[in-house]
Amino acid sequence: MPYSRGTSNNIIVGAAALFVADTTLTPGTLESFDSSESFKDTLTADAAYTNVGYTMNGLELQFQPDFGEVQVDQILDVAKLYKQGMQVNLATAFAEATLENLLLALAFSDTQLTGNKAASTGQTLNLSAGELGECPVERGIVAVGPGTGDCDASDSIERVYTAYRALSIENVTVSAKRDEASMFEVSFRLLPEDASGSYGKIVDRTWGQS
Repeated sequence: MPYSRGTSNNIIVGAAALFVADTTLTPGTLESFDSSESFKDTLTADAAYTNVGYTMNGLELQFQPDFGEVQVDQILDVAKLYKQGMQVNLATAFAEATLENLLLALAFSDTQLTGNKAASTGQTLNLSAGELGECPVERGIVAVGPGTGDCDASDSIERVYTAYRALSIENVTVSAKRDEASMFEVSFRLLPEDASGSYGKIVDRTWGQS
């Protein structure tokens, strides 16, 4: 096979559409792909998923393995490394500063958001400290963004990122500033799904092809 500098079609540029599920996900409960449509349209039609709308600075998945060391007398460096831990985080920023998005960023229960902002009584997010023994709220996350492949067919090529269990654990700042848009920067800690031990999956797919 002759040498090639590389393949520009494999360069991905562009942000992803982010959806948050009402509950955690498993390989069996994740929506199935429809060969005739983008997965964004599939999730939009499902009431169990919430599209967070505009995001800022895209989507970032960070994998942090933790390795232990075995040192021996005969060499100055370690003789062996072994994996003893793993941590996966997903970070983004919600650019639409709605109370619904703030609820997701704070990992609050849906019951803490009441009312309707179109009504005279308004919409209220109860900023409760919680109670001892309260279970943290975990949700599934699905992001659909551009994938690799022929640029001429890019409208039907996508990469789907799925996190089965996600929990917001970092600080969330709510601001109102004169020269800066209000947005919620959020970092989700991903946890492995019980049955498979998987954090989720990444799928490259092409839809609308006969």
